[in-house]
Amino acid sequence: MSKPIKVLAISGSLRKNSTNTGLLHYAQANAPAGVDITIASIQDLPFYNADLTEKPAAVQTLLAQLAEADALLLACPEYNYSIAPALKNALDWASREPKNALLSGKPVAIMGSAAGMGSSRAQYHLRQVCVYLNLHPLNKPEVFCNAFANTFDQEGHLIDATIQGLIKEQLVALQAWTEQLSK
Repeated sequence: MSKPIKVLAISGSLRKNSTNTGLLHYAQANAPAGVDITIASIQDLPFYNADLTEKPAAVQTLLAQLAEADALLLACPEYNYSIAPALKNALDWASREPKNALLSGKPVAIMGSAAGMGSSRAQYHLRQVCVYLNLHPLNKPEVFCNAFANTFDQEGHLIDATIQGLIKEQLVALQAWTEQLSK
C-alpha cells in the first residue's frame, strides 16, 4: 500500500486506567512507519438493540471510524473466560450494517491483558466471533499479557519490555498482513 494503513484500535475495557487501553496507547505511540492508529471510544455505546430506529451519536461515530479503517487492532480483556461485553457490543453494532460491509474482509490483530493466562481464553473466543464476521485475524505473534505481574504501572501504562517487543512485532506483522490482503 502506498498510503498509510489506517488502523482502528478498540479496547474492550471501559476502565479509566485499563491495562488493555494501555496496550493500545503503547501500540499507537510505537506504530511502524506507514501505520496510523486511532483509538476508538466505545464508552457511550448503548447495548445493541434492533428496535432503535435511529443510531445514537456514539454508534454513528464508531461506524464512521470503521468505514475509514483498513485494519483493526482489538484489545480483548477476559471476563468470566470470555469476551468483555463492551467489545462484543461494538462488534455487534458494526455487524448489523448492510452486508457486514464495515467488518467483512478486514485484517485484525488481537492483544489482551487479564489475570492468569493474560486473556488467552477470551482471545480464542474472539477468534470464533471473527469467523462469523469474516474478519481475518493475524495468527502470530500473539500478545497475551498478565495484568498483575508488574507489567503495567498504576495508571495502566505498559512497562514490560518483553510485551513491548511483542506489540512492535505484531504491528509490523499487521502491516504486512494488511498489505497482503489488499492485493
